[in-house]
Amino acid sequence: MCPERLITIYGPGLLGGSLALAIQQQFPESKLRLWARRAAAEQGIRTRDINAEFFTDARAAADGASLIILCTPVETMADLARQIAAADLPSDCLITDVGSVKGLVVSDLEPIFGSRFIGSHPMAGSEKTGIEVARANLFEKAACLLTPRAGVDSGRLRHFWETLGCHVLEMTPEEHDLKVARISHLPHMMAAITTLAALRSDPSAISCVAGGFRDTTRVASGDPGLWTGIALANRAALTSQLREASTALIELLEILEKPDEGELRRFLAEAKSLRDTVPAARF
Repeated sequence: MCPERLITIYGPGLLGGSLALAIQQQFPESKLRLWARRAAAEQGIRTRDINAEFFTDARAAADGASLIILCTPVETMADLARQIAAADLPSDCLITDVGSVKGLVVSDLEPIFGSRFIGSHPMAGSEKTGIEVARANLFEKAACLLTPRAGVDSGRLRHFWETLGCHVLEMTPEEHDLKVARISHLPHMMAAITTLAALRSDPSAISCVAGGFRDTTRVASGDPGLWTGIALANRAALTSQLREASTALIELLEILEKPDEGELRRFLAEAKSLRDTVPAARF
């Protein structure tokens, strides 16, 4: 399968910048464009030695593109999509995104783009943001979740992500949001809860922290604006998972209030057994 002729990335942050760096390595024959809302973003792009045309005009950035990737916050994608739809798009133009919520994105973008849009969600990132922390190997060995509607051929998009090093899974937008609420959105909110519970009433306890606290709360350092948008966009699934978490917390409280050493041991053993099934980190 031939590389894409012209790839346009909207949003040169961690994911968009990492995509640009990876595309330069894996698709060297493809031309590359980057779009940002502010002209000042171009300086960061040049600092990272990304060889791409830079645009602040969303429509112009899309003209002639064979592949368009939206790497902006999910709540901004619909407005951006309407500007892109007014561009001179070739008949084979494929459009995707990297948002961590799919129900909202697909329902917003499919009416604008039709079958040329397929949702993507590479399970890669960091609590850090910005093109300065972008890296070309961010997607290597990461899962990438595609959400094509029935009857839509995802082979070309699958090839793109696999070339960047991802292993690809396909599911409906609804299944995606339920699963990601469990393994991404819930852990982020639990990290925030742990941080608040530990430090809100006694900030001086920070002087005593060690690896366990750092590991379990790391993602709480993520961008609050970004995560507000994600949580609200997937609030139904996230609310369900938080209720499930509250059930487990109440169970633990009841065990400790008894107290019951055997039940506590079984509670912790079940958690350990499930945690031990998690694959090792990629790096």
